[in-house]
Amino acid sequence: MPPVRRRGVQKPKNAQKTIKRLISYMGKFKTLWIFVVLCVLIDAGANIAGTYMLKPALNEYIVPFIGKENVDLSAFLKLLSIMAVIYILGALGSYINNRIMLHISTQTLFRIRTDLFRKMESLPLRYFDSHTHGELMSLYTNDTDTLRDMMSQSVPQMLNSLLTVIGVFSMMMVLSPVLSIVVVVFITLTTLTVKAIGKRSAASYREQQKSIGELNGYIEELITGQKVVKVFNHENVAREEFAHLNDNLCNAGTRANTWGTVMGPVTNNMSHIQYAFTSMFGAFLVIKGHISIGTIASFLQYTRNFNRPLGSLSQLFNGILNALAGAERIFAAIDEESEVDDGNVTLVNATETSAKASSDNKSHLVEAFAQTGEWAWKIPETASGLEHSELEKLSGDVRFENVSFSYVPEKEILHNISLFAKPGQTIALVGSTGSGKTTITNLLTRFYDIEDGKGSISYDGIPLKMMKKDDLRRSLGMVLQDTHLFTGTVRDNIKYGNLEASEQQVLAAAKLANADGFIRHLPHGYDTILTGDGGNLSQGQRQLLAIARAAVIDPPVLILDEATSSIDTRTEALIEKGMSRLMEGRTVFVIAHRLSTVRNADCIIVLEKGNIIERGTHEELLAAKGRYYQLYTGAFELS
Repeated sequence: MPPVRRRGVQKPKNAQKTIKRLISYMGKFKTLWIFVVLCVLIDAGANIAGTYMLKPALNEYIVPFIGKENVDLSAFLKLLSIMAVIYILGALGSYINNRIMLHISTQTLFRIRTDLFRKMESLPLRYFDSHTHGELMSLYTNDTDTLRDMMSQSVPQMLNSLLTVIGVFSMMMVLSPVLSIVVVVFITLTTLTVKAIGKRSAASYREQQKSIGELNGYIEELITGQKVVKVFNHENVAREEFAHLNDNLCNAGTRANTWGTVMGPVTNNMSHIQYAFTSMFGAFLVIKGHISIGTIASFLQYTRNFNRPLGSLSQLFNGILNALAGAERIFAAIDEESEVDDGNVTLVNATETSAKASSDNKSHLVEAFAQTGEWAWKIPETASGLEHSELEKLSGDVRFENVSFSYVPEKEILHNISLFAKPGQTIALVGSTGSGKTTITNLLTRFYDIEDGKGSISYDGIPLKMMKKDDLRRSLGMVLQDTHLFTGTVRDNIKYGNLEASEQQVLAAAKLANADGFIRHLPHGYDTILTGDGGNLSQGQRQLLAIARAAVIDPPVLILDEATSSIDTRTEALIEKGMSRLMEGRTVFVIAHRLSTVRNADCIIVLEKGNIIERGTHEELLAAKGRYYQLYTGAFELS
């Protein structure tokens, strides 16, 4: 999903709080901000001072020199040199200001993006389930872009414009209060006119954006479904619908651009009328002897300098509002509550002592500080009630007891579910879409936690909530229906399950999943670069890599969520033996629509609307001739 494009002016809900938050990020640049303000003052002051020097240049040198010969230009050249130095200082101040603001904005956005990404990595799965990919991506793209523009351009420009407007208007009042009043009257008339046009323009542009969205959506839909359009001979109807939407966009665009193009000429002509009227009125005052030629020349230049920043202030202000709204969304994500992990049971390497076995099998386990291939749960003394930490061998015993769960309070997904999986058993979960199969695995992995009083889940006799989430998930291997591969080599994608895996382990995992054959036929074998989520591979090949990625972990508990849904019958037959080896000795939860893949499960659990309606082996359920029998024989289809 592409990033969401936000159009129009977005206002922050709490601008003051957001500004304080941004200031806290830029707190380390206090000294640089002093230089920024100083450079802005130099830039604005140079423009104001340079314009004022037109008055003495005309009154004291140019006008008196008219008609004279052999005049002394040394003082005039000195004045021009001073003006040149002033403008050079202004240009230098502008350059230094831009460079400093570029550094401040880049470093500030670096810190904000870092905090945002760190927060994203700590957020629970519930957050990502409730936000679209486009919405999250827009935080890193649109919102950070507008924030960068605000810090590097809008804020310095607005500060410069404000100082220029104040300084220029002050100088205009000093030169001629009467002419200043004339300028203010014309600016007021221009503002009222622009406001009236702006209302109509904004409504027209909103209509245009709506029409663009409708047309783009229709085009995307038609291009994606072009094969279906042709199969059902829908071309003529598609053209008619497109013509209708295109006509709407044409009309809306004409209205919007009509008002939009009127705005510029109106403001420009009003500015020209004001300049012309001010010139004529000023000339009248010069003729009457109330002001000098130098004064009117400086004043007219000031009016241009006054109109330009005044016109840009509104646009800059809207840009700042947009940026603050984006910053508010970013900070809202950063302030989201991180995933809570209150577990204190950890997963450690273990080894058995050489002591004689006693009735207590647990006493033979000791923690190891090297890879042993054996794992144990380390229960701290605060949880075990003993004077020392206790080790419980990781075997893969999973039990759900009277578990009820809901993603949202008003809709319960699981109703009083009880099931168990002894070490080494394969449990198949079967049922229609929405029956609660994936929810069970979400609870087992602690992507979601059940509420107190809604049942219990234990793993090797230890309550699941007591286990640290990272350690729990390290003990699990998952193969999901939607395979996701990362940019990198085939080897890197297999090792994603175990970054410390050796080359032999990677090869063994690939062979176990029967992925080794097609990998070696790739252009560079295991060093082939995968991009675009493995777009250069077939869906079946991508899923084989996902199986290999799970195999390299060598987990005691395996979760297969439609792991073979995208693999054809021939490929499925090829990996069946490998999957059997992968599942051997492990506790396995299998979610499957293809019932032929669960025939050998130790227990098949049939779910319907969050309830367990049948359970048993393949043969037992067929003999019962219930829902599973209907599913298997095709009398009832999964959907």
